[in-house]
Amino acid sequence: MVTLDDKKVELTYPCNWCYKVIASEKEALEKAIHDVIEEREHKLSHSNSSKTGKYVSMNLDLLVHNEDDRTFIFEALKKHQDIKMVL
Repeated sequence: MVTLDDKKVELTYPCNWCYKVIASEKEALEKAIHDVIEEREHKLSHSNSSKTGKYVSMNLDLLVHNEDDRTFIFEALKKHQDIKMVL
């Protein structure tokens, strides 16, 4: 269950989920995502780059099987040394 401002959103699993992943450089971000999700089918698309080029963000879309799966991927991405932030 996901909460947004004390409102609970019921998700029906499996479902597609999008993580916005932010890192210093595209290649490191792509490798970090591969480290976490390995060979799982996914779609990775450019989201944004900072004006100075210091940060790049990408959208990671993939099928999550349940709440634990969704949370595990989020936490694993967040803990990776090459990833600055996950939304």
